Amino acid sequence: MSLNALLISTYEMGRQPFGLASPAAWLRQAGVDVRCLDLSIDPLDTEVIRAADLVAFYVPMHMGTRMAVPIIEQVHRINPQAHLCCYGLYAPVSKDYLRRLGVDTVLGGEFETGLVSLAQRLSNSGNGTANHEEAAINWQPEPLISVDRQDFLVPNRAGLPDLGRYANLITGDGQHLNVGYTEASRGCKHLCKHCPVVPVYEGRFRIVQHEVVLADIRQQVTGGAQHITFGDPDFLNGPGHAMPVVAALHQEFPNLTYDVTIKVEHLLKHRQHLKTLKETGCLFITSAVESFDNRILTIFDKNHTRASFETALNLCREIDLALVPTFVAFTPWTTIAGYRDFLAQIIRLGLVDQVSPIQCAIRLLIPPGSWLLAMPEAENLVEGLDEAKLSYVWRNPDPRVDALQADLEYLVQSCAAQQIPRREVFRRIWERTHQEIGDPAGNVPFPNLPPSSRFVPYLTEPWYC
Repeated sequence: MSLNALLISTYEMGRQPFGLASPAAWLRQAGVDVRCLDLSIDPLDTEVIRAADLVAFYVPMHMGTRMAVPIIEQVHRINPQAHLCCYGLYAPVSKDYLRRLGVDTVLGGEFETGLVSLAQRLSNSGNGTANHEEAAINWQPEPLISVDRQDFLVPNRAGLPDLGRYANLITGDGQHLNVGYTEASRGCKHLCKHCPVVPVYEGRFRIVQHEVVLADIRQQVTGGAQHITFGDPDFLNGPGHAMPVVAALHQEFPNLTYDVTIKVEHLLKHRQHLKTLKETGCLFITSAVESFDNRILTIFDKNHTRASFETALNLCREIDLALVPTFVAFTPWTTIAGYRDFLAQIIRLGLVDQVSPIQCAIRLLIPPGSWLLAMPEAENLVEGLDEAKLSYVWRNPDPRVDALQADLEYLVQSCAAQQIPRREVFRRIWERTHQEIGDPAGNVPFPNLPPSSRFVPYLTEPWYC
């Protein structure tokens, strides 16, 4: 197949992108000449762009998609004849906007087969010349979203930056460990209303075969990985698949550590696996707790409560397995009192040292296709779509809440730039939230925190969106 393809990633939370390495393997097997460009590490290469017949942008997340937009426009100017494609979780929900930017093909879900089909189609046509008129009427033979089961290939990481150039893991003794990244599954069995996975997979998940996952880990260990992040939306969607993977990983690499993401509901339902995770090298579990407010948890359809999260936290602490919660701290239903209670619960539960400060400033995103849009609770709070921001506009009924979120986001970013310790950042968040709102209930001094009982390892690129 005589075709030059360029795969581009703009940002994937400090990870070497699985979403470049996996399709690169498929395309190279099909005879395509593939180059990979990770713009979070390396500069844009105009010569490679000019030589490409197909330029495909990996857009697995909100920030990465927004960062891709100016690059799409730049690539279109540099090489107007190239066929442009966007693939990944945020591609199908943003399809109308992306096509107006000049993107010809949009692929979501299990995108590898679609990319191979696209490359074959372009090769058979004799060149990669974009057909923008067809794109404008949403034409493409490949399915917009595919959730067909695939027999994965081992990701081909040739040409990607070395692992040492990506996010590190900070350990208790101050070491910086190289971190590899792989995926054992995609999609999710659950239907949390705010989750961007849901509009694409609609309650389905797809596994990456055991031997492929292990081979990918093996090649990353050879490349210097000392720790592995599993990027599955929920590692225990299929315990019968996931647990043998980590058992085999530990048998082959007994000193290799890893981290996973698991929802609170699964931590409780599959609590019998927690000890095995600990014994096979799991350093910490990330869990999208989202809120301590039971009303907001019900709106999100998280299927857990404040109390059940606390149970899961205690289960993990009993075996000395760190649980790292993430939050959507600001929503249309957040109140000043509710946010203050959120901070108080972080202190009460001893979580100050293991919650990244940015988690105290996250504002709810409502992207196109979000199932929140059908919720009656959102009807009078959500305004029109801001296409450039890939999100619907919403305002909190209390303007002080929106002002506080903006202030805290700036505060956290400023502190990060100065490398201010987490406890000090949290103190500043507390004081901004309590002393500067201007109501009598805010006169609550920052409490004395007990000494940290243990160091929780963390990645230098905090979990974001």
